[in-house]
Amino acid sequence: MNIFTEKQPLKVHLSKLKAQHKKIGFVATMGALHQGHLSLIQRAQQKNDVVVVSIFVNPTQFDKKEDLINYPKTLENDTKLLKSVACDVVFHPSVEEMYGENTISEHFDFGGLEHEMEGEFRTGHFDGVGTIVKTLFEIIEPDTAYFGQKDFQQLQIIKKMVKICKLPVKVKGCKIFREEDGLAMSSRNTRLTLAQRKAAPFIYKTLKKAKKKFKKESSTKVKAWVENQFKKQEILNLEYFTIADEKTLKPIKDNEPDKKYRAFIAVFAGEIRLIDNMPLKN
Repeated sequence: MNIFTEKQPLKVHLSKLKAQHKKIGFVATMGALHQGHLSLIQRAQQKNDVVVVSIFVNPTQFDKKEDLINYPKTLENDTKLLKSVACDVVFHPSVEEMYGENTISEHFDFGGLEHEMEGEFRTGHFDGVGTIVKTLFEIIEPDTAYFGQKDFQQLQIIKKMVKICKLPVKVKGCKIFREEDGLAMSSRNTRLTLAQRKAAPFIYKTLKKAKKKFKKESSTKVKAWVENQFKKQEILNLEYFTIADEKTLKPIKDNEPDKKYRAFIAVFAGEIRLIDNMPLKN
């Protein structure tokens, strides 16, 4: 496994592989790796000759400084995990290597995708995501990049960014990897207390029930039901629940048979923010 901390040596290494017509798959991470990340790497390995994984905690996508400070950093363990799945290349740059002297993000117009849900609650978040993913794509020049659907809004925004910037990268969304009790795997889960961790699967259970209800009831009624369920919760606090069109991410009014809809949710367990989503038509 080759580990790089600087852009130029990485580019030289990858250019040699590309000269041999090797297909390159890419998985972008912020470290604190778990089975969800490994499932993306394994998916990339099935379709590519070489898999590159980045580990970079991107400061410009955090709207709260304390979240950036508290984000788990487990490089030694991450490296062991990547070796265990035979990852080919790891890119672990510093903030200075990625941003130079100015740690600021570009501004993007994602056609309104950035203003819904997460965008409403996390100012500048998607500009930070767009900036770092664009930079990584330009350095690594992968054939295909793999992202989990847990961050479905982020996935749609990255696809839009690729179109806007005309980058020659295919972006593949992969199914949410869950714990046995249904909780969507996240690096933040390690910060949950025992009581919070015990309560957290309620999010997935509620999504499953909301999906059933949506087959018979309006989105307004389903939303009201979900909000009412969380009012009974002592440990989990609902930030938002919405049913949105998968393409536009806009909240829906009517259930049209030819459109794909998805339920999105964000919940606080103390100071830890958990997100999840679920397709409603399959």
